Amino acid sequence: MSKFFGSVDEVTRRLTGAGYLPSTDIATAVFLAGHLGKPLLIEGPAGVGKTELAKAVAAATSAELVRLQCYEGIDEARALYEWNHAKQLLRITATENEGWDRTRDHVFTEEFLLARPLLAAIRNTGPTVLLIDELDKADIELEGLLLEVLGDFQVSIPELGTITAIRKPFVIVTSNANRDLSEALKRRCLYLHIDYPTAELEKAIVRLKVPELDAELAEPMVQVVSALRQLPLRKSPSIAETVDWAKTLVALRARKLTSTVVRSTLGVLLKHQSDHRIATEGLALLDTDPAEDRAK
Repeated sequence: MSKFFGSVDEVTRRLTGAGYLPSTDIATAVFLAGHLGKPLLIEGPAGVGKTELAKAVAAATSAELVRLQCYEGIDEARALYEWNHAKQLLRITATENEGWDRTRDHVFTEEFLLARPLLAAIRNTGPTVLLIDELDKADIELEGLLLEVLGDFQVSIPELGTITAIRKPFVIVTSNANRDLSEALKRRCLYLHIDYPTAELEKAIVRLKVPELDAELAEPMVQVVSALRQLPLRKSPSIAETVDWAKTLVALRARKLTSTVVRSTLGVLLKHQSDHRIATEGLALLDTDPAEDRAK
């Protein structure tokens, strides 16, 4: 993937063109991952743009995005490959007179192989971004399956042999850090931690995503979101929710960010009733007279 990004500045320029404003740290990590041909492990809280970064890299490089969404219980059949057992059974039934030794050679072929995300990315001959999303949600056994893919960019299939990537995919692994990933996996990756953006960067993101937002609302919007993230909430507002809030204010034709406006639109930012109570108290969003708000 290094040929797609000639410099850190080019990463910044092309990701911005794809609608993702990267910090210098992010742009540098993306450039190095491509230049060194190593997977990029990204950790950080939910909602800071880890998945969106993978999508932006794919868009910026005109690459196919192959996504492995991790979850508890995901196994080799869902991550790497599996055999089409129904189709194999039909072939076995049709050739039952030929004997098992000969039939076995027929049923363990490419015709019956079902490629899942990891194998699909390895076999893809075009530019590919492989996103292994929220790895910390999967069982640790999945990490063992990933070592060969992330270290050697290959997949071993006992019946067919080893399939090695003709063109290495750009691999991004994300984690919300709900559990520690293995040291063996980390050794194979470059590491990047993404936190919530600075107020200045988030303001720029909002202006990029919602250009029709009143310029005077962007600053107080970002300040409110920043204040919410300092409160002991179950789930802090994500960047995507900040953007949704900006779109909400545009739809409401809001010209000022009053207490009434903030309180009535909290559902865009916060998705737990307990968080609404904390925010109302923490930001002093007590019931006010709408006429009084309009006078502010």
